[in-house]
Amino acid sequence: MTTVNGDGKDPVNHGDNPPGMVKGPRIISYNFNEDQRPGGMKVRFKIRVETGKKAAALNERQAQAIKELLEWARQQVPS
Repeated sequence: MTTVNGDGKDPVNHGDNPPGMVKGPRIISYNFNEDQRPGGMKVRFKIRVETGKKAAALNERQAQAIKELLEWARQQVPS
């Protein structure tokens, strides 16, 4: 698996995870540097990459959530 160093620039390839296609879910993590943190708060992104049926189900849930958000936002605009 490839992760990003704390500086956010140089990828590191861990020897036990050779490059290439990864089977199953993949997790990508990124930590903000101290100078990038809002108010000094620690910030970490963790992204899970899914494929196949699980990805399709997540896409459907995400589409439904976006639709609900847009409908709500439309109701908030004064006529």
